[in-house]
Amino acid sequence: MENRKADYINSRALVPSLKHARRRSIFESFSENLEFIEINCQEIGTDIRTDRNITRAHRSRVGYTFEALQESAQYLLERVPIKPKIGIICGSGMGNIADLVTNRLIFPYEDVPHFPVSTVHGHVGQLVFGYLEGIPVMCMQGRFHYYEGYPLWKCAMPVRVMKLVGVTYLIATNAAGGLNPKFKVGDIMMVKDHVNMMGFAGNNPLQGPNDDRFGPRFPPMSKAYNTKLLDVGAKIAEEMGISDIVHQGVYTCLGGPNYETVAELRMLRMIGVDAVGMSTVHEVITARHCDLTVFAFSLITNQCIVDYEDLGEANHAEVVDVGLSKQFVIQEFVSRMVLQIKEIYSADRK
Repeated sequence: MENRKADYINSRALVPSLKHARRRSIFESFSENLEFIEINCQEIGTDIRTDRNITRAHRSRVGYTFEALQESAQYLLERVPIKPKIGIICGSGMGNIADLVTNRLIFPYEDVPHFPVSTVHGHVGQLVFGYLEGIPVMCMQGRFHYYEGYPLWKCAMPVRVMKLVGVTYLIATNAAGGLNPKFKVGDIMMVKDHVNMMGFAGNNPLQGPNDDRFGPRFPPMSKAYNTKLLDVGAKIAEEMGISDIVHQGVYTCLGGPNYETVAELRMLRMIGVDAVGMSTVHEVITARHCDLTVFAFSLITNQCIVDYEDLGEANHAEVVDVGLSKQFVIQEFVSRMVLQIKEIYSADRK
């Protein structure tokens, strides 16, 4: 009995010290975070005393500063004699679009300040500047994906750099799985709208403090894809004699890298999705935020598996192969679109 009483007394004696230890742990954690913020503030030349400066420190953790993006843009502008008007993002297996560019100047991503690096087969990982149909362009041969370990704001970072070097139109291409049963492998789907599935989970390239120099805090997305350019695309398809393989539809981006389950694909089809990929949506959101005019299309590189009895399986090698097999059709389609944008751009300037 005496031993139990002694144990009880000893345990009671421990309580204040445990509480003290917890408080000390919380205080130390707070101090470490405060020190981290102070270091970040010092790195960007600010003082911690105002809420505005704390916000700037926070920004350094959730996105590029405007100054960092300016450094990337300035590095490029100092080395190219042109200011591109059209930005082109080449999707998986479609890097050959950049082969159309003349007077080319090439910059590997690793040479450009603050740029991420592509790690996926079929994405060369370089910027190509030059002329296409007589208009200055900037091509991304290789993009960045969420599944590579990059946050969405970093995946979409090149779009803001495009804006800073002078781009006003964006052509975004991607390889996608065809979910619409009318689509066949090798078809082209011009994107008329998207479903931001990753955004439903709170994952957005505009997350974090907004920089008004790029765009508003709450940008609308009801007209993300330019309807005039969709009409132009349909006309180009007719002129090329490929109207039977060119469609319009709704695209969605999932995080990857795994391909989708049958149940996931059935759900996506129920909500109106026509094609599924792992890119583009965050780039388009960023582009519209900074007021770029957007045209996007998907090359259907595989048919989505929506039947449990179907023995087929999606694979990346097939995606790249289909891109290569359709390279000349894609090149001509993009080339004609650039020419039409040139005419629209020239007319708008008059």
